Amino acid sequence: MEGKRITRLIGLSVLLFGMLFTAVPGFAADYSKTLAKWTRQQTFREPGAIGPLEMKVTYYSAEYVQALIETEAEKNLWTKDEKENYTYQLLKTLNMDEMIPIHVEFRNYGPSMHMAPFDEQVEIWIGRKKFKPVDYDKRFNFRLQGDRDGMIYFPRYDEKGKPLLEGVSSVKLSFNSGIHMYIRGSSVDFIWDVHKDKPESLYAGRAASRLELDRLIKRIEKLNAEKRDLENKLNELNNELSSVNKRVDELQKQ
Repeated sequence: MEGKRITRLIGLSVLLFGMLFTAVPGFAADYSKTLAKWTRQQTFREPGAIGPLEMKVTYYSAEYVQALIETEAEKNLWTKDEKENYTYQLLKTLNMDEMIPIHVEFRNYGPSMHMAPFDEQVEIWIGRKKFKPVDYDKRFNFRLQGDRDGMIYFPRYDEKGKPLLEGVSSVKLSFNSGIHMYIRGSSVDFIWDVHKDKPESLYAGRAASRLELDRLIKRIEKLNAEKRDLENKLNELNNELSSVNKRVDELQKQ
């Protein structure tokens, strides 16, 4: 009886282990599907030419970033603190509370690409308005042959502080046809449905608190600098006022 009991326990343990083992790829597959959802790719070829041009772009939505965080946490078996630290560093780099970050990857095995100045070769359409990059990887300004990737940052708010994505269903990233000789006559476009994207959902927990603290410290530094400027200006005015009053007193005594 004891032997049968042990055999049943071993069998149950093997079954549970098997269920756990097969469950892990399922989670990874879900994240992979989410990551792929925000990535677009196009390939251009020319008959008889050296090789193709491949372009892959990724829109860093809140859903994509969260999936990226979870994927890295699972892959590296991070603790809660390690995960929070990665989240903090990632959000700080992406600056998603102010910018719209997009990752671009070129795999150029055809003629060399010459895209300088790069910010004149790419734009984002938000609704019916188009916007140039606020910042981008400056390596895109150099001759490109082979592989190169980097980030492009677009504004998230207009001059009055209104969210550009508010009420917008989709965005379109467009590259000028002049970036490569394979592309003729029209731009290269990549489109994403963003109406459900909620970047603010990422700014919660310890990572968000650290980011808020960073912003407040910068704000304090800026206010202190403005305060010093005003104090210097006030001192100048007081000195000038004192000099004028002194001269008025002298003239009245004559």
